[in-house]
Amino acid sequence: SYRSITSQINNIKNMTMVSPRLCMIVLVATSAAAFSPSQRMNSVSRSHCASPSSFRSPSCLFSETNSSSNDYDDFAEFSSTQLTSSNDDAEEADSFFSSLQSRVQQVQDQSNTLPLMILDTMLPRQILQIQIQHETLKSLMKHRVSQETPTLGMLGMAKLSTGQTLPLKTGVEVHIIQMEKATDKPPTGTITNDNSSDEPWDISLRAGRRFVIEGEVDKTEEGWTEAQVTFLDSQVEEEKEVQQFSKPSMEDPSGMGGDRLSVARAMSKAKQFTEPNMNMKNSLSLVDRWIELAKENERSPGQIDALLEQLGEIPPEHEPTERALWVGALINPVPSMGVAMEIRPQLLVSKRAEERVQVAFDGIMKSIRHMDGSARMW
Repeated sequence: SYRSITSQINNIKNMTMVSPRLCMIVLVATSAAAFSPSQRMNSVSRSHCASPSSFRSPSCLFSETNSSSNDYDDFAEFSSTQLTSSNDDAEEADSFFSSLQSRVQQVQDQSNTLPLMILDTMLPRQILQIQIQHETLKSLMKHRVSQETPTLGMLGMAKLSTGQTLPLKTGVEVHIIQMEKATDKPPTGTITNDNSSDEPWDISLRAGRRFVIEGEVDKTEEGWTEAQVTFLDSQVEEEKEVQQFSKPSMEDPSGMGGDRLSVARAMSKAKQFTEPNMNMKNSLSLVDRWIELAKENERSPGQIDALLEQLGEIPPEHEPTERALWVGALINPVPSMGVAMEIRPQLLVSKRAEERVQVAFDGIMKSIRHMDGSARMW
């Protein structure tokens, strides 16, 4: 019995997740059970029942099941007040997990809260290079980098039919990929404030995930605005389009008003961006023909090659939304070339993949006709 208790003590010492009070209860309970008369008698009874001659004896099994329940209750001689530590440990565990859950929720809220910058409509993969001199913007940039969250929310403006302009509620998350003191004199259009003594900074921002603003936009004590956002995933959006066909809604209780072929048509239409087109010179694809014409109209040598390097490979045809966004970023580069209609805001606010592909298709066709002279837009 002594060796058994010593072994249990060593085991308890190695249990780093057990509280000291619980270890003491287990130790005392085990000691009491090991040295109590009933336990010693019970040990003799058990060794007898385990002998070969009595192992299958029904009477032996019966005698065990009808033994006093206290013989098998290690805590039978303890009062309820001696066991309150287990309740305390449970309360401590509940408090710990509540605190942990609160912290996880706080991190999630922070990860979906973005400071907003209303400057230019951007699409994923595009890079915007600007020079800022405004102290609030510089403070915002330094704050985000110091918090190891070098991202902002970029919003553009939408022009209504009435001529009024309003900021979009859909934008892109931009990553600060460069932030340094400017070496050149601030050009016209630099974001400044009234204090002309502020030194300018060169900033490069790369567009990533799309998002939509949820709720109201708040102004922080530091002077910038921020909002809770929901990030958008093209694949998830397209899967929802297909699933909604069979799901009833308030507008369509029967669930038959959807169009399960919409995404399939978007994929088929998206294929036309890169497949040979008999209506194009030398049967080039729409993308290749646009690139050929754009190189003849680029504002500086190598502009189109640099743009293509920024955008990377065009997404596959089975990702129609991403392919449409890529085409939009191609024909509406930053800075603008002036050879295409502005389609980026419409691409961001469109709700369906087929609609986005059609916007990109119309945009690149009109741009090609404008550059080849067959249908000038201006």
